[in-house]
Amino acid sequence: MLFNKEVAMSTPHRSNSTERRPPFAMLLLACVAALAINPVVQAQSQPANQQTQKPDQATPDAGGPSGDSGVIAVPKKRDAPEEAPPPAPAAPKIAKNPEELGNVSLRLDVPEVTVDVGVLLEKTHQFVPGLKPQNFRVYEDGVEQKVIGFKRVEAPITALMLCEFASNGYWWMKGNDMVNAAYAFTQQLRPQDYVALVTFDMKTQIITDFTQDKQQILQGIRMLQIPGFSETNVFDALYESLDRLERIDGQKYLILIATGRDTFSKLTFDKILARVKASRNVTIFTVSTGGMLRAMTEGRGGMEGSLRDMDYLQADNEMKTFSNLTGGMSFFPRFEGEMPDIFSNINQNIRSKYEIVYRPTNAKQDGSYRKLRVALVDDEGQPLRFQDQKQKPLKYDIIARDGYRAKQEVE
Repeated sequence: MLFNKEVAMSTPHRSNSTERRPPFAMLLLACVAALAINPVVQAQSQPANQQTQKPDQATPDAGGPSGDSGVIAVPKKRDAPEEAPPPAPAAPKIAKNPEELGNVSLRLDVPEVTVDVGVLLEKTHQFVPGLKPQNFRVYEDGVEQKVIGFKRVEAPITALMLCEFASNGYWWMKGNDMVNAAYAFTQQLRPQDYVALVTFDMKTQIITDFTQDKQQILQGIRMLQIPGFSETNVFDALYESLDRLERIDGQKYLILIATGRDTFSKLTFDKILARVKASRNVTIFTVSTGGMLRAMTEGRGGMEGSLRDMDYLQADNEMKTFSNLTGGMSFFPRFEGEMPDIFSNINQNIRSKYEIVYRPTNAKQDGSYRKLRVALVDDEGQPLRFQDQKQKPLKYDIIARDGYRAKQEVE
């Protein structure tokens, strides 16, 4: 079915009533106000548009949220940087061992004290062998010490040879005995020994001072060719020699090789005897010279011969007294072949020692002097006693140093 559509156009109806229109001046003011407000509105809308832009997905340098989680707050830059905080204290340096050495540790031990002890029979002056560690007691300042080391050793010696070298009767025979005795003693010296050679007639003369060179001693002996004076002042020479030895620490030995006859000394026998008794840490060994000459001339009778014999007997007694008071030995050889055995016996007695080692209970290193005392005891702790073949008691001497000085600690 076909339908026809008609469009009806209507003409607007104008009202006959008169409408109120705004005056022209008000329209002009409205336009001016709109132009003035438009820049402010654009300025306010621009930050809003910027804030609505999609933020960068990377994390900002100053921190804050990342991604599309919200608005990013950018901190305001500071005009001046803040002062840096004070640095932390440096860590203490720790010393390390070199890599090539690996782990190395340092340990300080308590000092050890070594004491050389000689045990000699009082009558024969022979060394007593066969003693054991439990037979010794060591006391330091009255306190017993524990022995941690013990052995028998042959210790070096410090000795002075005092030889008579005077041009008295038959001096070439007596001088020959003296030279042979000095050679025999020197040949048995060891590299660690200290020995001096002194001769005397009217005065003493130092041929060789203390030395460890055996060749210097032998050279000094070869220099003894022709003596100067005929006097033999043995008392004065012995006194001066003891004074020299007193200045040396430790145990010393004086080997007196002479006839023993004193002819012109300033000192009397009583004075030299008192000096020998007062000597400390000095042992005197005496070897008489001119034994062959005496054997050939004694007993011939006559006043002169009797006086000479009495003079030599007195000299022998004086030599024995000097050695006995100091714990030494006396020898009166007649033949040259006896010299090696005599000085071998002397060396055995003065060299053979017991070496005792202990750690002091007083470990302070204050440089103080410590007093030492050594005693011998048996298995039951009682004083050790010796007997001879006839069950008679034998007295013995203990030769050891009186004390020592502790080391001074270095600050």
